[in-house]
Amino acid sequence: MRIKRRTFNSLSVAGAATGFAGTANAQAKPITVGFGMALTGGLAPNGKAALLAMQIATEEINAKGGILGRPVKLVYYDDQSNPSTVPGLYTKLMDVDKVDIVVSGYATNMVAPAMPVVMQKDRTFFALFGLDVNSEFKYNRYFSIQPAGGPKPKEAFAEGFFEVAMAQNPKPQTLAMVGADAEFPRNALEGVRNIAKKYNLKIVYDKNYPPATADYTPVVRAVAATNPDIFFAASYPPDSVGIIRASSEIGFKPKIYGGGMVGLQATAIKTQLGPLLNDIVVYDFWLPWAGFATDAGREFVKKYQAKSAEAGVDLLGYYLPPFGYALMQVIEQAVTGAGTTEDAKLADFMRKATFKTVVGDFKFNAGGEWETAQVMAVQFQGVQGNGVEQFTNPKTEVILWPTKYKTGDIVYPYNPKK
Repeated sequence: MRIKRRTFNSLSVAGAATGFAGTANAQAKPITVGFGMALTGGLAPNGKAALLAMQIATEEINAKGGILGRPVKLVYYDDQSNPSTVPGLYTKLMDVDKVDIVVSGYATNMVAPAMPVVMQKDRTFFALFGLDVNSEFKYNRYFSIQPAGGPKPKEAFAEGFFEVAMAQNPKPQTLAMVGADAEFPRNALEGVRNIAKKYNLKIVYDKNYPPATADYTPVVRAVAATNPDIFFAASYPPDSVGIIRASSEIGFKPKIYGGGMVGLQATAIKTQLGPLLNDIVVYDFWLPWAGFATDAGREFVKKYQAKSAEAGVDLLGYYLPPFGYALMQVIEQAVTGAGTTEDAKLADFMRKATFKTVVGDFKFNAGGEWETAQVMAVQFQGVQGNGVEQFTNPKTEVILWPTKYKTGDIVYPYNPKK
């Protein structure tokens, strides 16, 4: 496999990796942050947006003088949204590039295959959006930037969806769920099965489809034949689009539809699907109109949006970019607090610290997850056409749960063509 090395200015971002205040600092050895990232393939819409956010954060850190008087430099490779590339990339990052800080790429399917390689080297690992990856490895130097945290991350990911579903009258009785045969869907659907037991839901369909599936019509037809009240999909962006289009074509209309569909948070997919999104209830992690969103978070999004069109990435940047930026804030605070990039000392500091970021303040629990989960259930309503601007309107993406952040009522039952 030919590996293409990428550096800080690969996207259209002003400035260079060492362009920061102070000539003495400019001569210091950089702190290198190494990772793979989905810059091509099915995860690229989110991966490229995360990278731009990390670059913005790096530029700002360097403008302030770097960390411990040293500039920060990003060293990264395209993982092609392909888990099989990940072990080789991380071996190269640690053995050849000898990076100071090791960060995951985006998504559970990319985090998991990096874990054995990172653990073998006893490196502290900053993970981006891995769903309960450490439940299998139990590695004490793993720290996840992922709002589906708490003591039961797999359940936390789907909790809001089912809280909303089971509050409806009459209560749903049956559940169908699907997901690719891959790390993220397996973890998500394990959480869903546990939640189904809690609510005494009858599971009428529970199957995986091959990750390389191109035609989702047979999958959706099989689900529709069971006539479920609830349909939950744990799907990555290409799957989510395919499942929604197939559902529309065959007229599949359970009472509540959505769940763990990754991709519906990305602007390009929102505009691609347009009105097909209406009435879908799905998770989300951050929106500028969420009650927990901070002025600092909204200010970051403005900076991101000023660069996103030129960089050719997600235009609005509501989903992954705030967390990519927060990841760099965590690195900055951890290295500063520990006074070193040494892995053992970094991990010791991170187990005790509270991190202040644009997505809020959080601590890590013993498993390396956020101590407190912060996942929303949202519903698309009133989407018309395929314009971008409508997705900046809180009435288009209504927060249903948690109740304290609720911005509107659910449209129920699911009826996208009404």
